[in-house]
Amino acid sequence: MDGSRQTAPMRIWDAPTRLFHWALVILVGCAWLTQELGRMELHFLCGYSILTLLLFRLAWGFAGSDTARFSRFLKSPVAALQHLAHLHHREPDTEIGHNAAGGWMVLVMLALLVVQVGTGLCSNDDALAEGPLFRYVGKDRSDWLSRIHGLNFTLIEIVIVAHFVAILTYAVLKRHDLVRPMITGRKYLPDWMTPPRLVSPLRALVLFVIAIVAVSVFVNVL
Repeated sequence: MDGSRQTAPMRIWDAPTRLFHWALVILVGCAWLTQELGRMELHFLCGYSILTLLLFRLAWGFAGSDTARFSRFLKSPVAALQHLAHLHHREPDTEIGHNAAGGWMVLVMLALLVVQVGTGLCSNDDALAEGPLFRYVGKDRSDWLSRIHGLNFTLIEIVIVAHFVAILTYAVLKRHDLVRPMITGRKYLPDWMTPPRLVSPLRALVLFVIAIVAVSVFVNVL
């Protein structure tokens, strides 16, 4: 067998990044469900939890492992389009972390979630539920932000569907499994490739605790 085609398991995703991913999946689902059931106290709790995760992820994007850093996976829009142009070609998976198109999907989702949390903090439901920033923005602006909150979640749903479609497309067209590595942290890649640098989980724990404290202070002060 050609040595260039030898593959070996490589750790590409650290535990903090994987835990963030799956916790966010659960919390976004819970936020939707609590809204549908009218359980607004739990809905706001989900929102605060998502805000905590977002603060952590933004910090981790600068201080985390190689595959979690924005500077490593955010490529130019041209690179993303070139990647998508070759989507129908079946070829070995040699991506360490997010590919050029996937990196932009991550950025779009994070941006939409920031908007969702930000508008939620200012929103109201014309009944008993008011975000902690409601009194600072006023009723008229809160009503407008509440509408943005609803419309933005529709965009989040669209991106989630696009994410599922992308996973299925890669599985069918390219035979690339994008889910297992985000569960196990490992991926089979050519053995000549250099593994990414994964930093200590203790750094992630410190950043996460800081995010928890920041959100707790923010909520309690308001």
